[in-house]
Amino acid sequence: MNMRAVEEEESVSVSGQELDIPADIEWQMLDKWKFFLHGAALFSGVSAMLYPVVVIKTRLQVGHCKISCVKTAVSVARHEGFRALYRGFGTSLMGTIPARAVYMAALEVTKSKVGSFAVSDLGFTAGAAAAVASAVGGLSAAMAAQLVWTPVDVVTQRLMVANGADARYVNGVDMFRKIVRNDGVRGLYRGFGISILTHAPSNAVWWASYSVAQRLVWGGVGCFLRRKYGDREGDMMMIRPDSKTVMAFQGVSAAMAGGLSALITMPLDTIKTRLQVLEGDENGKRGPTVGQTVRSLVKEGGWMACYRGLGPRWASMSISATTMITTYEFLKRTSTKNPEVLT
Repeated sequence: MNMRAVEEEESVSVSGQELDIPADIEWQMLDKWKFFLHGAALFSGVSAMLYPVVVIKTRLQVGHCKISCVKTAVSVARHEGFRALYRGFGTSLMGTIPARAVYMAALEVTKSKVGSFAVSDLGFTAGAAAAVASAVGGLSAAMAAQLVWTPVDVVTQRLMVANGADARYVNGVDMFRKIVRNDGVRGLYRGFGISILTHAPSNAVWWASYSVAQRLVWGGVGCFLRRKYGDREGDMMMIRPDSKTVMAFQGVSAAMAGGLSALITMPLDTIKTRLQVLEGDENGKRGPTVGQTVRSLVKEGGWMACYRGLGPRWASMSISATTMITTYEFLKRTSTKNPEVLT
């Protein structure tokens, strides 16, 4: 018995009373070629839209004084030009496409396998199985994607904070070569451990929260309809939400999950960013350790320094989550082998 069968049973049960809840689209239902090709195009657009916010967040985390995100953005645009807000974007995009492909494949395969196992072997309800499968899927997807993304992140973040007059690096490729020459391949994976500790729990929390939030939202709608139309089956109406309503509910659920995830993992993200950006000296001395980075942050502004850049990161993750999940759900629906199953 698979997850989709259980979800459809639940959907029929609910719809017989008041509401027809849309079922999830599983991995085996997707046209993989269309899924990855369209996904690369769609998520490249999302990355382009959100990139300036990530640049500002990174600058705030690396800076040694407390400046608002608005002042930081104005200062960068005024002194380095608007293009500075997209510094390193080409390098980031080159890594985003394969990293996203790895992420989506790991997410969907894990969700499908774990969800089916939780239902058939462990006897979980559809709601509990969906939350567990989403959490494990997000965890495995983040860990797999970081193998591709960490080297790109190291290069991109250094480009983000480099001043326009800094001639040490010509472009991302030049920076990549110099990192390997000075620090070896290990230099490209600086902060890999803390990246896993940041992104893996963050993704697990986000996907589990998103699954729970969706069910809470749909449950709230069901309660509203129950109060409005009464408890007798004859008074009920079969309501199938249109695609815009479904997308709106998904977006709200994603924003809630994104904000929670940003708040929980912010200190780890700040430490990770500093580890990846701050370099060793020319005598071969390595960059700061995790302990040194934490002590430096606390010395600069107390423990709240670990939350420097929380505003942009919270906004980035909430907007990104909303944009990403609506894009992702749209991508899955347009990549389904048999669109008739969605009607």
